[in-house]
Amino acid sequence: MAGMVAASLNLVLRAAAFAAEKHRDQRRKDAHATPYINHPLALARILAEEGGVADAEVLAAALLHDTIEDTQTTAAELREAFGVHVASMVLEVTDDTSLKSVARKQLQVEHAPFLSPGAKLVKLADKIANLRDMADRPPHDWGLQRRRDYFDWACQVVDGLRGIHPVLEAVFDEAASARP
Repeated sequence: MAGMVAASLNLVLRAAAFAAEKHRDQRRKDAHATPYINHPLALARILAEEGGVADAEVLAAALLHDTIEDTQTTAAELREAFGVHVASMVLEVTDDTSLKSVARKQLQVEHAPFLSPGAKLVKLADKIANLRDMADRPPHDWGLQRRRDYFDWACQVVDGLRGIHPVLEAVFDEAASARP
């Protein structure tokens, strides 16, 4: 049992270190230019503390969820470092950046119901974190209507995730109630 706990903790810590290195030069778009790594750490915290999620692979995927989309990380690199299951969850929540923003957002809405259970948890935590950031520290160049549109879109995505984790869904609903 102790060996399994150590292996799980090791996986999560390796994912955190990997994400920190990959996102080291990135900042969030808020007025304070918050270090980007705070975002994946927030997802892992939301899942573990607020949702009681203890699955190390899900927590690792949460920490790594933006590495393919926002850094030079490849799927093969994630598979080699963290295994097929973690890499698969990350790929499921990764947008195709070759598409325009409108198409990417629509695909998130359409694909949400068909994500694996672990990927649904990561996506749900991502939307919670993003809504909290949007309410507390919005991107400096986003006007009121754009922020409202983001809240509305996030609700559409989460509608496709419902049934995966009622506690986290309630956390999302609370975050969504802060719509500007």
